[in-house]
Amino acid sequence: MKRRKFLKKSGLTTAGLLSAPAVVASCKTETKQEIASPPVSVRKPIAICTWNFMNATAKAWEVLEKGGNALDAVEQGVMIEEADVTNETVGVGGRPDRDGNVTLDACIMDKDGNCGSVVYLQNIAHPVSVARKVMEETPHIILAGKGAEQFAYEQGFKKEDLLTESTRKQYEEWKKESKYETVINIENHDTIGMLAIDKNGDIAGACTTSGMAYKVAGRVGDSPIIGAGLYVDNEVGGATATGVGEEVIRTVGSFLIVELMRQGKSPQEACEEGVKRIMKKNEGRKDFQIGFLAINKQGETGGYCVHPGFTYREYTEEGHENRHVSSFYQNE
Repeated sequence: MKRRKFLKKSGLTTAGLLSAPAVVASCKTETKQEIASPPVSVRKPIAICTWNFMNATAKAWEVLEKGGNALDAVEQGVMIEEADVTNETVGVGGRPDRDGNVTLDACIMDKDGNCGSVVYLQNIAHPVSVARKVMEETPHIILAGKGAEQFAYEQGFKKEDLLTESTRKQYEEWKKESKYETVINIENHDTIGMLAIDKNGDIAGACTTSGMAYKVAGRVGDSPIIGAGLYVDNEVGGATATGVGEEVIRTVGSFLIVELMRQGKSPQEACEEGVKRIMKKNEGRKDFQIGFLAINKQGETGGYCVHPGFTYREYTEEGHENRHVSSFYQNE
C-alpha cells in the first residue's frame, strides 16, 4: 500500500490489438466495493496482466508484434517487473520475510500444459526464467528453496542481493513496530500474472511475486502453484490471480476460472463468480484483497477484484494506437 499510497494507480492492464471505448463505471455495496472490467472485443494477438504494469505488457506486445510466441511474451513481460527495484512486491527489491530474507515464487505454463515452478527461491533475480528451465530441462514441475537455487546456478543464473536499501529500511522499521507479527495485507499484493495469445491463437501464462511482506519464513502463496495462481488450457483459455494467496489456494482459483469458462461463462462472468465464491466464505472480513484476470480462446478478457471496506473509482482508457487498454482502481 505504501508504494502506491493505497492503490493510487493500480488495475488490470491489457495490451494487444484491442478496440474498446473509454468506460467510466463504479460498483458499490453496503458491505464491500466491487470492481469489474467489462469484456472487450479483441483481435489476436493479445497480452494482459494484473495491475497497471504497462511496461510489462508493452514488452510482451513487442514480442508478439514481431511474431513471437505467447510463452516468450509472458516470460519477457513479467521479467520487466522482476527487475524493477521500485516494485517492492516482485523480484529485486521485493519485501523480505520476517527474518529479513527476500524469497521469490514464480510459475509458467505453455499451450501444451507443460509447466514449471519455483518456490521460496533466494538470491536469483528472475524466478520466472528459472521456472521455465524447470519446465524445459527437468522431468519435474516444482523445485523449492535451496534445491531451486542450486538448480538456478547450474543453469547459469547469477547470485544477486535482492534486498534494496529501501526495502531494508522498511524491514528495520517493521521490526521496531510489529512485535515480529505477520499481518495479512500489510501491503498491497501487486503480484504480476500475465496471459497472452500469439498469432497462432496459442495461450501461455506466467506469474511471479515476492509474496506477502514479512511473512513467516517458508510461507508460499498461490502464485507458483499451478491451478491456483495460474492455469492455462489451450482449448479454453487461461486465468491468473492476485491478492491473498491463501484464499486462492483454498478454491484452486485459476483452475476454477478456466473450468467456468469451459462451461460457457465469459471471462468476466467467470472472474466474478470466482471472487464471489471466496467472498461468500469470508463474510465480515475486511483485511484482504482478491482478484482474478482471465482470457478465453476467442481473445475475450475479463477481470474482477474485491477489497472489502474501501471505495474505488474505476475507468478504462484507450491509448498506444489501440493496442493498450488500462483499468485503474483508485481510492476516492
